[in-house]
Amino acid sequence: MTSSKSHFLISAPSSNSGKTTITLALLRALKNRGLEVQPFKCGPDYIDPIHHTTAAGKQSVNLDTFMSSETHVQGIYAKYSSVADVSVMEGVMGLFDGSDKMRGSSADIAQLLAIPVILVINAKSMAYSAAPLLFGFKNFDKRVRVVGVIFNFVSTPSHYRFLKDACTDVGVEALGYLPQNNTLSIPSRHLGLHISAETNYEQIIANLAETLPKTVDLDRLLEVTHRGNQENPDHNSKSDTKLADLKISIARDEAFTFLYQENIKLLSRFGEITWFSPLHDNVLPETDFLYLPGGYPELFAEKLSENTSMRASLKDYCEKGNRTLAECGGMMYLAKNLTDQYGETFPMVGVRDCTTSMQSAKMTLGYRIANWNNIEIRGHEFHYSNLIDNEMQPESIPVTNAKGIETDTKIYRKYNTYASYMHLYWADNEPFIKNLLAIK
Repeated sequence: MTSSKSHFLISAPSSNSGKTTITLALLRALKNRGLEVQPFKCGPDYIDPIHHTTAAGKQSVNLDTFMSSETHVQGIYAKYSSVADVSVMEGVMGLFDGSDKMRGSSADIAQLLAIPVILVINAKSMAYSAAPLLFGFKNFDKRVRVVGVIFNFVSTPSHYRFLKDACTDVGVEALGYLPQNNTLSIPSRHLGLHISAETNYEQIIANLAETLPKTVDLDRLLEVTHRGNQENPDHNSKSDTKLADLKISIARDEAFTFLYQENIKLLSRFGEITWFSPLHDNVLPETDFLYLPGGYPELFAEKLSENTSMRASLKDYCEKGNRTLAECGGMMYLAKNLTDQYGETFPMVGVRDCTTSMQSAKMTLGYRIANWNNIEIRGHEFHYSNLIDNEMQPESIPVTNAKGIETDTKIYRKYNTYASYMHLYWADNEPFIKNLLAIK
């Protein structure tokens, strides 16, 4: 079976150009046309994929060439894009910004998957100077095909005409613009990471999808990013076979949201997954393996603390030596206490011998590599909290950054509970999961 499809990567010269805003607008506008739209996100970000999923009505998928192999990225992209009419990928940072020069950048993924690039340029204080900027991005690396540009923060139609002239002279097609309008922007994130319950994201996305087609030529966008006829691969392979029959419990609610879709796919091959809420449920489900992902426990500290039956259930489970992995926010929840940014302290589960604090918040960010029982595992760290009154004993597992320099990040173990600020990506690492689950 063959089908005609389009695909493209939305990128920019730098962060804060409006990539996410334009991506969400395109996802919903194309969905409104009756198209099956598959969203992707370059890099390790957890928040943008949540917005993508809302806009497209399909689960967004992370693609990262640092945390996984190129073959893994190619396989995931082929699997999901083959059943969509349009595949829309949002880049990370600037087009060529990677962990080490271009390594792991949006450009790296674009050339790996042969995806054409649509640049988003913040034109708020720019007119014909867009020409040399576009020329540089078009010609810097010929393996990366910049086929069009959408301008953001354009003040008037006459402003856009100056920008179109720049595009004509450089040979990059101007596909349209989004006018400057504060009602069309996604609010700032909580300490750089937030999905606010007070913000009506659905309304913002709906407004974007209604506004964008008035000034962006969607038909032409689909034409210049057309990928021709493509065979739909067969995905009914051994990768779907069950490898074990464990009961696996994963926390998921307003406080615990940072999950990689493909991690869960692999984990599901080792048993039946049950989702539970530390905020709303009374006790932990019957389980052989507990996974507490990252999220926003600091925003729900009081409510998490008040759920004493869940806290007691988790403490009992961990102290009996059952296997547990807690990442970042999950580790904060297992600590003795959590101090929020206002200095108020709340009791948590009490398995970890430490308190986590949001006071004197300082961002820690970057890729991480650990050698876990002679198995290399990669991931990402992004948090503002810090450990105080820390009596935890770290495992003798050095954790390095993308350049191989050892970091202050530690992996802690007590009983059979492992905890770290690292968000691990194991979808491409079956030996790690088997080791973690104690499966031969």
